[in-house]
Amino acid sequence: MTKTVRLRKGLDIKLLGSAVCSLEPAKASYYAVKPPDFRGIQPKLSVKEGDDVLAGSPVFHDKADPRICVVSPVSGKVEAIVRGEKRSLLEVRVKSDDAIRYVDHGISSPQSMSREEVQEKLLLAGLWPMIRQRPYSIVAQPGHFPKSIFISGFSSAPNGPDYGFIVKGKGQALQTGIDALKKLTDGMIHLNLRKDANNEVFEQINGVTLNYFSGPHPAGNVGIQIHHIDPINKGDIVWYIHPQDLVTIGRFFQEGKYLATKTIALTGSEVLKPGYFEVLAGIRVQPLLQRNLTNSGDIRIISGDVLTGKKIDADGFLGFYDHQVSVLPEGNKPIFFGWAMPQLSRFTFYRTDLSCLFPAKKYRLNTNFNGGERAYVVTGAYEKVLPMDILPMQLIKSILYEDIDQMESLGIYEVDEEDFALCEFICPSKTEIQTIIRKGLDLIRKEMN
Repeated sequence: MTKTVRLRKGLDIKLLGSAVCSLEPAKASYYAVKPPDFRGIQPKLSVKEGDDVLAGSPVFHDKADPRICVVSPVSGKVEAIVRGEKRSLLEVRVKSDDAIRYVDHGISSPQSMSREEVQEKLLLAGLWPMIRQRPYSIVAQPGHFPKSIFISGFSSAPNGPDYGFIVKGKGQALQTGIDALKKLTDGMIHLNLRKDANNEVFEQINGVTLNYFSGPHPAGNVGIQIHHIDPINKGDIVWYIHPQDLVTIGRFFQEGKYLATKTIALTGSEVLKPGYFEVLAGIRVQPLLQRNLTNSGDIRIISGDVLTGKKIDADGFLGFYDHQVSVLPEGNKPIFFGWAMPQLSRFTFYRTDLSCLFPAKKYRLNTNFNGGERAYVVTGAYEKVLPMDILPMQLIKSILYEDIDQMESLGIYEVDEEDFALCEFICPSKTEIQTIIRKGLDLIRKEMN
């Protein structure tokens, strides 16, 4: 049954540099798979430096469940295996062939397959990590049966990509992906759309329950949508997947190959021509930025959106779950008189600047914290930007002193870092709230297991 949800809490941060609906291809010589992207997996290498791989060849698998593997998006040679502290795996870099060679798994129709066959096919192809689960926001566990599956059909993040534009012309692959998902749950598949947006392709999909959301960010966050449609209680499991990953799964069943093509948005005030690029997963972002930046000096490149993405170097790689690259100026220059100087160019949530008189204004924001970490005080501000029936301040404090029972009673199973990104953005104490939430999720998962 279709449901319409109107959210009143939240905050839209209007930034310069939103992507224009034009699509260009982009290629690179190097691609990478980054094990830290795959939460819930303990990576064990399946390759070593110098090995030849095909597109779809495993590069590492999960120690706890070797059936779950992550594969190379391209064919070529394993150029480098990058490690961090305590020899933790950070990246597996592959130098790409000019013509990509694929592992061929054969064409199949998910409609004529059993749940076990669909699951086995996705595990064998290395596409299983595209499906994630709540609680904990980790790679879905194959042995679990979710009560429902969620797909967010829009992004409400600052300069977020237009999913309607991205999936245009891919309706058949999207439908095949849905047919595969239907085999994995006896519950509903919820496809959530922004009301009055470009939903033509999504609305033609069969086998899903359409829900419509309106209101400010974080309306597009899948965690917010789950909270309002099918809330998670202790013991519940809900899976979720991105529309582009669903297209990839559909194309895999149609063609028998892992075709890692995806459309990403290059956005930000420091980009000369913000737009969409057709790339392969894990691409080195340098070709996208070359001759396309207003200033190659003091900038920050982010794989993902400005609230939840990860900082990367100019020769860094796109994250597995990211569908956007953002470029902002670094905030490494002091501001004369700081907050006391009235400005029209500074975004304000607390209405302390003259810019609050111009709600439609777009901003060139930098990464400056506008202050340092200070005493953690109760302000009631978090509740204004978090459209969930939880007590955010109390939940954060329960995580800080590691009270498992209180974390459970305050809704830890329903949340993820991205749901608290706006709380972190407006936090007068400059507290890294997303880091705290991840610590809590990891802690309670360890206790429950």
